Order: sequence, then structure tokens, then C-alpha cells
Amino acid sequence: MTDLNIDNFDGKPYDPEKVFDLSCSSDYENWRHNKLNALPEDVEALKVEIENPYSLQVEEIMGIKDRCAVLGLVIYQLRDSSQQDKTLVHQIGRQLGLVSLDGNLRADEDSVSSLQVRPQQGNQYIPYTNKPLSWHTDGYYNTADRQIHTIIMHCVSAAAEGGVNQLLDHEMLYIYMRDENPAWIEALMHPQAMTIPSNIEDGVEIRSASTGPVFSVDKTTGSLHMRYSARKRNIEWRDDLLTHQAVKRINEWLADETITIQHRLNAGQGIICNNILHNRSGFEDSDTQQRLMYRARYYDRIAGTGLLQQV
Repeated sequence: MTDLNIDNFDGKPYDPEKVFDLSCSSDYENWRHNKLNALPEDVEALKVEIENPYSLQVEEIMGIKDRCAVLGLVIYQLRDSSQQDKTLVHQIGRQLGLVSLDGNLRADEDSVSSLQVRPQQGNQYIPYTNKPLSWHTDGYYNTADRQIHTIIMHCVSAAAEGGVNQLLDHEMLYIYMRDENPAWIEALMHPQAMTIPSNIEDGVEIRSASTGPVFSVDKTTGSLHMRYSARKRNIEWRDDLLTHQAVKRINEWLADETITIQHRLNAGQGIICNNILHNRSGFEDSDTQQRLMYRARYYDRIAGTGLLQQV
């Protein structure tokens, strides 16, 4: 396990309740300084090896929590990938304080989705196809009281070709945007910044329209939350200049591969993250190798990783 510069994360004092307040520049600057100084030089620092997912060791739990607190995500590798039923996802989540699962459309009965290419009736959802997924955070269409704060994505089997994820911690995107133009942050925090129209299937509304901010601060943990989709259709942006400028700039940053992380999950690997920005390239299955991922989406944040819990 590669060490993080975790000691630097609390280097300069700041008030966690003021970090994302645009009028409190010194608290933001100190938090920003600590976060940037704690970032590792090597992507290997994202990884944690897990001996037994049903009984995580203290060192493994702390390794996961430290990475999610500082970097927004962790990539784990099971030492033994022969046992990969869905119970391991539930058990990893529970050991991290994750209990409130999002029972989204197309999820299995246990609210953990089995993502694989399969026939679909009604509306076609891209995660269940081999088509590329554009940049997004999960549950961006959910209501305010059902926002997704943590995702576990476990790979049972990789595709024969493709299926690469790109990842970007939304706290880093916030830093880029606030440093360049704080007015963009203010625009994206507007309660009517982004609207997702209702979801209608066979003439029946199965989800009502959802309007809310792009960036918000979770009252319980004090942490930054983001809801976003780069889709060109079925997104209604607030019609003002700053919002349109901000969205255009976000897409420019997301196109910059020098600031994003690329990783292709292999069997026995998984990603745990604070619902950071992510996408997925298209892929091809073969007769002998088909992509299968287990995805769990939680309303909780990993215990002990919220901004109010770190200072």
C-alpha cells in the first residue's frame, strides 16, 4: 500500500463550515492548500489491497477512508477473487458505515445493480449496454432528499476489450473553477441551476422533473456534493450567461486527460468513491468474457470522511 501525504491534509487550520462559503476566502485557501499538498505523485497511492472483504482489517478500513477523504476515491484489489457474489459489496459497505442504498430503476431486488449487457423493455438505459457513458455523477436526477454520496463499483468480470473509466474528484473541479472565476461557483450553487425533465415510459411518468444546484454542501457532513451530467439532451440549464459559461468550462476540463484518472477495472477490483465525476468508454464482450459489474449507490457518506468529521 503506497502511503498518502495524509499529515498534510490538516496542515493549515480552517473552519469546515466556511470552506465552501464564497465570502470566506481564508478558510477556503487553507483547505485548498492542505488538499493540494496531500495529493500523491503516483496513482498507485489510490490502491488498497483487501485480504477478506467480509472482515476488513483496521489498516484496510483506514486506507479506504483516508483515500476517500483526501482523494475522493479508492481502488481496491481482492487478494482472492474466486469468491465474488454480491454479498461482498453489501458487507464492504456496512463496514464503512454505508447502509442506505438507493433502489434505482433497473436495480436488483437487493438494490445493488448487476451492470451487464442485457435486453431491456421500455426506455433503454446505457449502463446496461456496451455504449460509452458520458461524464456524470450518479443520481443527478434524484430529488434533494435522495442524493447519492457514495458509490461502490465491483468488477466480477471485465469486458474482452474496452470499458475504461475516467475519474475526476469533484472537489478538484471546484478548486479549478473557484480559482478561475468564483462567480461560476455561485451560478452553479443556484437552486435552479440544473433541471432534469421527468422520465416518461409508455406514456406514464415514472420520475418527476428534478431541479436543483450543481454544487451544494451536505448539512450533515459539511462536504461538497455535485450533481452533473454532460448529456446534450434531457438537461435544462438555468438560462443565464454565467451558468452557460460555467458548463462550457466544465466540459473543457473534463476533456483534459492530464487532470483525470484513467483506470480499467479487472476481476476482483473495485472503486469506492464520494460519487465523483466519472465516465466509461464503450466495450466489446466475447463468447468467453462478458463484462459484469456490481454497483451499489448510497445516500450515506463513508463514516468519518466528512469535512466536519476531519477537523
